[in-house]
Amino acid sequence: MKSIFVKRIVANIKTPDTAIAAHFYGEILGLEVLMDHGWITTYGNGEQVEVQVSFAEEGGSGTKVPDLSIEVNDVDAVYNRMKEVGFAIEYGPANEPWNVRRFYVRDPFGKLINILQHKNG
Repeated sequence: MKSIFVKRIVANIKTPDTAIAAHFYGEILGLEVLMDHGWITTYGNGEQVEVQVSFAEEGGSGTKVPDLSIEVNDVDAVYNRMKEVGFAIEYGPANEPWNVRRFYVRDPFGKLINILQHKNG
């Protein structure tokens, strides 16, 4: 019998206008459009991504559970860019005891996004 395994997990965010994602996810976070059918646009970076799904009672350090967590290579640069263009920061930036530096921001759809960088990488 052939083994079954998960190849990919995709977060889907409902919106009446998929183009709204271009500024936040495309321009600021630097993700590329991987697929665009007009009614759905998928952003990514074309690299192999680990398959992960998390279930949480809280977001850590007493914060709300974020809708998405996005790991970046320079969390402070992303933080500064988000502030520069006017996105409201809801938490942080903070150095967490689990070796992560992060901040929370709301995307254009109202989703709470955890932007993070592991301190050792």
